[in-house]
Amino acid sequence: MNLDDIGDALFGGASQYGAILELVQNSVWAGAVLGIVGGLIGVFVLQRDMAFAVHGISELSFAGAAGALLLGFDVVTGSIVGSMIAAGLIGWLGARARDRNSIIGVLMPFGLGLGILFLSLYNGRSANRFSLLTGQIVSVKSGQLGVLVGISIVVLIGLLLIWRPLTFDSLDPQSAAARGVPTGWVSFAFMLLLGLIVAVAVHIIGALLVLALLVTPAAAAMRISTGPLAVPLLAALFGVVSAVGGILLAIAGTLPVSPYITTISFVIYLVCRIVGSRRDRVTRAA
Repeated sequence: MNLDDIGDALFGGASQYGAILELVQNSVWAGAVLGIVGGLIGVFVLQRDMAFAVHGISELSFAGAAGALLLGFDVVTGSIVGSMIAAGLIGWLGARARDRNSIIGVLMPFGLGLGILFLSLYNGRSANRFSLLTGQIVSVKSGQLGVLVGISIVVLIGLLLIWRPLTFDSLDPQSAAARGVPTGWVSFAFMLLLGLIVAVAVHIIGALLVLALLVTPAAAAMRISTGPLAVPLLAALFGVVSAVGGILLAIAGTLPVSPYITTISFVIYLVCRIVGSRRDRVTRAA
């Protein structure tokens, strides 16, 4: 590959950028909604040390989507079924961190192997198989957009309803239990909400890259702020910038959108980490 090929891959569609942008409006809206909800729920994922759980759920979601693709069913529905099974098992059996990590470690290879089996048996277009791993955000249809946005709104409403007890349980579970907070039910409800948004993320960005929108924006926000309101707002902002910015950059060329989203997300985290480290040094010096 020479420089001309690289240039075409990056900017080959720039001359028709406006026309392409009109075709991917659904993708932009889907990315924005996922960025907001993913950033908000990502804060609790990190507070509860459950980044590993996100990846575990995504593997079962991938298996469910692959199974639906093989059987000719709706892929989004299959993805949701897989995610909810994984989230329910982790939430039910993994009350303690040690149990949770071992359960996730068992579910991940099982889900990945099952998904690979289903894709091996599938005789349809290879692009459909590849999109389950790396996402298909640039081909979101109007009907799919309604389902994805509807699921995201359900997750957002559910998250707001349990926000205070979930925050208490995430930061100090022993005190929350002592104060009468139903920590078991709160944890289980959070896992179900996480399963739903992971299913949306898998359909848009792919099973392999789901952490880029459900963990990295929140991690970046926590590097530069500790405020109970500032961190969720910054995480949502970083998620939207990563998702929408990745789409807007990708449609100028022929490369997949996922590398753009993950790169923007990583750059935001890197900048926040540098800013946070410098601020900490100045504070210690003062």
